[in-house]
Amino acid sequence: MAFWSKWFSSAPAADERPMQSVEYKGFLIEARPFKDGGQFQLAGRVSKDGKVHDFIRADKFTDKGECAALAISKGQLIVDQQGDRIFG
Repeated sequence: MAFWSKWFSSAPAADERPMQSVEYKGFLIEARPFKDGGQFQLAGRVSKDGKVHDFIRADKFTDKGECAALAISKGQLIVDQQGDRIFG
């Protein structure tokens, strides 16, 4: 039965869970780097009140922690520049 739970589980895969998250100006910013070849692609999520905006940037890193830290910074920049307009 454990074999089938791997394929039909509703739990997110390890790579789908946020690596790091912070609250910033009423928004939740999550770092979600993913493996692309031998590096990590910068990706994240900004959410507020059930609305979600996913972002991916061209930046790639060999260190997953460094990638996550920059994803948080990019998310904060998105909030500063666009605020609630990112959901519209």
